Amino acid sequence: MIASRAPVLEMLWEPHDPRHALDGRFGFSDEESAGRWVAAMLDKHWGVRIDFCERIVMSGGNALAWVGTPAGRLLAKWSVVPERFPRLAQTARLASWLHGRGVPVSAPVPARDGRLQVEADGVSMGLQREIVGELLDTADLNQVRTAGAVLARLQDALAAYPDADQLPALAGSPEPLTARVTAWVDSDADHLPVAARDTLRGLLAGAPPDGLPRQLVHFDFRSANILCARGEVAAILDFEETRHDHRLVELARAAVLLGTRYHNWGPVSADVRAEFLAGYRSERPLTPAESGWLDILLLWQAMAMVPPGDDPTGWGPSALSQLELAHRAAPILGS
Repeated sequence: MIASRAPVLEMLWEPHDPRHALDGRFGFSDEESAGRWVAAMLDKHWGVRIDFCERIVMSGGNALAWVGTPAGRLLAKWSVVPERFPRLAQTARLASWLHGRGVPVSAPVPARDGRLQVEADGVSMGLQREIVGELLDTADLNQVRTAGAVLARLQDALAAYPDADQLPALAGSPEPLTARVTAWVDSDADHLPVAARDTLRGLLAGAPPDGLPRQLVHFDFRSANILCARGEVAAILDFEETRHDHRLVELARAAVLLGTRYHNWGPVSADVRAEFLAGYRSERPLTPAESGWLDILLLWQAMAMVPPGDDPTGWGPSALSQLELAHRAAPILGS
């Protein structure tokens, strides 16, 4: 490694000093020592000699390092949070399996001993090839529609994953949908208008039976985790939130959060949501029961994003627009 080229330090989303985070969370006194450690890990476990470590980006107990090698740029990602290690190992296996099925993901590069995620010296590290692309631009409705279709294909692939039961469960296994949404309205929605809560309760009262199957879902499908190139989805990133849930819950969540990245989260327009849903339906039409649930889940997810107090990015007006759509879909509730 060219030792004189120190990596640039950044925080992914936290408003903290990256130098302090590098030391306090990862134990490196400066950029150069972190870059040398990355180079040593890749040399020892992957047999990769790097020319330089260009950038290190940190988030919580995770860090990502972009490195240059004679064979091209690679991305090393590691965690220092031991309770995450089993999940990281399983999601690396999942990403490798999806890559083999032709799903556009960033596949892990196997280490010398074949491991996809290496645990050593108190860290869990994986290595990927850099995928060239730009984050999904929700101003480009062609990208938006394509992303909807890709989510449907991703869910089909995840439903067939043979080792889904080995993925460590996240806290809070989903209850039946009616009970789950009702519990949210009763416990977390006091800051929202009574009329909005009553509309959601009314929709729940008239909902189809909750017979929607659960399966493995990505659950963080949004602009920050979707790379696009030449009008196509080049890669779906970050499977760390993967869990068992209803695919329709993921669809509604993705439609509401599609435009979010790392800072100043804000909603997309109703037109963008509609184009995304149309893309999904073009690949997988909804069943009558799913169609009956979709407006309910879209309203729930939109309302769940409205913060108490200040709302600088406009989640409240976005939820109001979804509420108006729900009224039109079930006008008796608005009478």
